[in-house]
Amino acid sequence: MSRPLTRRRALILGAGSLLGSASVLAAPAVLAQATAEPVVRGNSSGFTMQDWRNHFDSAGRVMILADTQSRALHWWAADGSGHRVYPTSVPISDELTKRGLTEIVRKKEGPSWTPTASQMQRYPDWKPIGPGPENPLGTHAMYLGWPAYIIHGTHDTRKIGRKSSDGCIGLFNENIAELFQISPVGTQVRII
Repeated sequence: MSRPLTRRRALILGAGSLLGSASVLAAPAVLAQATAEPVVRGNSSGFTMQDWRNHFDSAGRVMILADTQSRALHWWAADGSGHRVYPTSVPISDELTKRGLTEIVRKKEGPSWTPTASQMQRYPDWKPIGPGPENPLGTHAMYLGWPAYIIHGTHDTRKIGRKSSDGCIGLFNENIAELFQISPVGTQVRII
């Protein structure tokens, strides 16, 4: 008779410990809600799967698609194979987002950064920054056919996966270094 009672007690104690562990796991969420600052969860990418044929008329040149909705950059080799996906930062607003078809017109390792005219209106004390850890363009930059629009790296990794740029597409420095090597001048670029 004592065996079934022992099994019941073990079952009840096991269920109680599971409930207790669930409340411990939930504690950080409760603490986060109790703080004055909101919890930011806007830095994850959806990485919507893309097919190059939906965005480019033909292959023949390397293709890059920057998807501002899913905050991902897709790369395809000139023959349409070799698909790669990179997380990105995207423009903070639709007004700053240029969409359409362009191409890479110039590439620079160790770029210098100069504030745009609109940035100078908002932040008149901003000055140009040469290559290095303070440079917002990171280690590599690929300039697009549209003035002031660049696919570049960033030293501030918190920006990736977020709406955080003034119009450019930003990548982790290690990702832009890889993309820089496999994307020649003339690469087709579409931003959606």
